[in-house]
Amino acid sequence: MTGTENSIGWSREEMAGRVAQDIPDGSYVNLGIGIPELVARFVPEGRELIYHTENGLLGMGPSPEPGEGDPELINAGKRQVTAKPGASYFHQSDSFAMIRGGHLDLCVLGALQVSQNGDLANWSLGGPDDIPAVGGAMDLVAGVKSIFVITQHCTKDGAPKLVESCTYPLTGLRVVDRVYTDLAVIAVTPEGFQLVELAPGVDFDTVQERTGARLLPIAEPTSNV
Repeated sequence: MTGTENSIGWSREEMAGRVAQDIPDGSYVNLGIGIPELVARFVPEGRELIYHTENGLLGMGPSPEPGEGDPELINAGKRQVTAKPGASYFHQSDSFAMIRGGHLDLCVLGALQVSQNGDLANWSLGGPDDIPAVGGAMDLVAGVKSIFVITQHCTKDGAPKLVESCTYPLTGLRVVDRVYTDLAVIAVTPEGFQLVELAPGVDFDTVQERTGARLLPIAEPTSNV
């Protein structure tokens, strides 16, 4: 994988493909709005991933080519999507019963901030004029078994999104398992942020400089000897 022109690390599409590589075969997966939507384009060879959107579709496919979509077939972000063979449609209340009942294996969400203990802030900057728009995120982080975050490592202003403690209103406490950024794959552990993989052309110091908390290096493999 290579990064986009004029930047280091992974492109958004490459980030999405990297997330899909870590989703176990047969998983039922909810995809959030924004970069997470791109994950629907990727199903690793030999695996079946069943993508879910909370407005009532199980078996969601990627966005159609321009001009080829059905305007009545959309995801929760109101973007046109496709449906895989065997897909099913249902009422939104049934969709949230799936979420709240613990029937989804994994959710991929975007983020404004992720703290080193796994707290997630992804719905508001906390300003007095911000429109309340948490949507289904709080239900998802409370009801889905595993939470992956996919996001740019820093804001457009260069501020880190991975921090010691979130300063924005929280979506959930200690809910994030892994973070996928343009620079690295990072696990949330009891000891804090643990580097799992670096994007091509990126070194540890580059990621640490752009992270607002201590970053643990890639763990050395254990020996059975």
